[in-house]
Amino acid sequence: MTQTRQRAHGPLRRFAGSFWGQLLIAFAVFSFVLSFVAKPYWVPSGSMEQTLLPGDRVLVDRLAYRNAEPRDGEVIVFEASHAWDGGARVDPSPLKAAWLWLGQWTGFGPSGDHTLVKRVIATPGQVASCCSADGNVEIDGRALEETYLFNDFPFTPKSLDCTTTPRSERCFGPVTVPKDSYLMLGDNRTNSSDSAVRCRSAEADQASCWRWATRTGVVGRVVAIIWPIDRWRGTPR
Repeated sequence: MTQTRQRAHGPLRRFAGSFWGQLLIAFAVFSFVLSFVAKPYWVPSGSMEQTLLPGDRVLVDRLAYRNAEPRDGEVIVFEASHAWDGGARVDPSPLKAAWLWLGQWTGFGPSGDHTLVKRVIATPGQVASCCSADGNVEIDGRALEETYLFNDFPFTPKSLDCTTTPRSERCFGPVTVPKDSYLMLGDNRTNSSDSAVRCRSAEADQASCWRWATRTGVVGRVVAIIWPIDRWRGTPR
């Protein structure tokens, strides 16, 4: 019985100890880590400057929201719904599809057809609006101190604000964030196609102009910049 069992397991053990066996095991472990633990993400645009720069590679913690919800102020990666592009997506060519696949796996290249990185500004049930008398975003009537902002739309009380004509493009809302949804804005507001981009005019239909990140679309929380080397650092705030 023992000799039979050893003969049966011999080829399997030899394969596991071979180059190809080790490569397969490493691939399986790598796949598990990317699918359930952490994955790299390539920052494609300047919408999160100066917190994240175009071309940065960040590490996304996929376990961050396993037993918790995204909180306001956190930087997350999420899969955008068709509402973010009007539903007019085009299937990529085989070459582009392969490039996207490689980017998703390595972080060195595009990370998905419509995977975005933004900052959570308001969570389900909260009321968001802009602006306070000083030009701040307000959540449930409380003005935010957004020290991370890089560039915002012009706002001058009584000269260019939410009551003047023309009014400041900084203004939006008020809007109540729906269930299982999140209001996402970029730190570089003037260069960010975010949740409020279609809602910043007096003529905007506040009932339909909003685009939300959804709970099911959240990939994870950005916990570190891992490339380039001179930008290594922990969780961006």
